[in-house]
Amino acid sequence: MIETRSVEVCPTCGVHWHRERQPARCLDPAHEHTIVEVHVHRSTVRLPDGTAVAAVSFDPLDPYSRTRDPRFGLYLDPAWHPPWPHGLFSWPDFGVPADPGELERALGRLLARARQGDEVELGCLGGHGRTGTALARLAVLCGQPPSTAVQWAREHYCVRAVETHEQEAFVVTFSGQ
Repeated sequence: MIETRSVEVCPTCGVHWHRERQPARCLDPAHEHTIVEVHVHRSTVRLPDGTAVAAVSFDPLDPYSRTRDPRFGLYLDPAWHPPWPHGLFSWPDFGVPADPGELERALGRLLARARQGDEVELGCLGGHGRTGTALARLAVLCGQPPSTAVQWAREHYCVRAVETHEQEAFVVTFSGQ
């Protein structure tokens, strides 16, 4: 499920807020604000081998409400502190991880849990760059060719998945071994 919300952004202050639900975080009349539509993801993605992974974004208004809590979550942003078992992986926003091998081990553990039937979750902050890149790499681990994995993530998850050229290259050059 993808929900869209309007967020107001003040580039001068570097803050944002949900217009319908939060008070303005910048009240300076000299600052120009931008309205941005953002996705709130709670999407089940079927990987090429049929394995299910829930792909999520961090919803600051209600980050941990679920119909059912996952058995495990792997989160790629330090904003996450869910009440269920989880792992945190350090990965800079709009970038790629410093240690690709550590990421592959973390994704491999997540995939193993999912293949055993555990409900698992994967997410970053916005749910596009890091989450989309990790989903594309999971797709490669499940048999998708690296050359088409970014397109696969955009078709099966979100058109905004994998945000930067660096993230695309990180997927395309992945051997999955």
